[in-house]
Amino acid sequence: MFSLYEISFSKVILYVLAAVLPAAVLMFYIYRNDKVEKEPRQLLGRLLLGGVFAALASMALEYAADYGIVMYAENTDMTMSAYGVISAASVGIIEELTKFFFLHRFSWNHPAFNYRFDGIVYAVFVSLGFAAFENILYILFYGGIELAVPRALLAIPAHMSFAVYMGLMYGLAKIYDSKGDTMKSNIYLTLGFVLAAVLHAVYDGSIMVGSEASVMFFYGFVVVMDILVFLTIRMSSKTDRRIY
Repeated sequence: MFSLYEISFSKVILYVLAAVLPAAVLMFYIYRNDKVEKEPRQLLGRLLLGGVFAALASMALEYAADYGIVMYAENTDMTMSAYGVISAASVGIIEELTKFFFLHRFSWNHPAFNYRFDGIVYAVFVSLGFAAFENILYILFYGGIELAVPRALLAIPAHMSFAVYMGLMYGLAKIYDSKGDTMKSNIYLTLGFVLAAVLHAVYDGSIMVGSEASVMFFYGFVVVMDILVFLTIRMSSKTDRRIY
């Protein structure tokens, strides 16, 4: 960890650009795949800002959760592997719940939410707003420019991947909501959050456990998840349908 006072203003700008660029590229990719009807830029901007709010809320909630986990671990015989699994589950639940909160608040009743693929677009913009802000903090305050490449290849696409499955379910939930089927709508909303939280927890947990086997699993998991996510994006884009 280092201070901003140790680097020049030009390097700060470089670091911020390096942090934001991967998220911007993925946002553009999702935006291009929204082929039927582009979303209002004002709404997309609000969703990005919602991602920043979600990151700030997550920081506070994770601090409190981690304090509780540490206190519990100190009074039990918890292993490091168990600590990693519990911490990862906590992070996955908190971060995806805060993203979901701002996603739902800013887009659910918006008139532009009229196609199934819109759910993916909205969820990804919230998640990449979160990821870009988080990335800025990591690169500026913790690892410097050396973190930019691994985070661009791993952390940023991972946040998008979690969001794609949340957004897919979010779009289906909106379809059922438009038909007046509140129960099925709530089931899909819940499923979207659970899928994102589980994927997030597995992603973090396989690193936090720290064993050789878990690290090997991590890289295999990332490759498979990324392939499936890009296939899901292409298929969802091609088969997009109007909600109402």
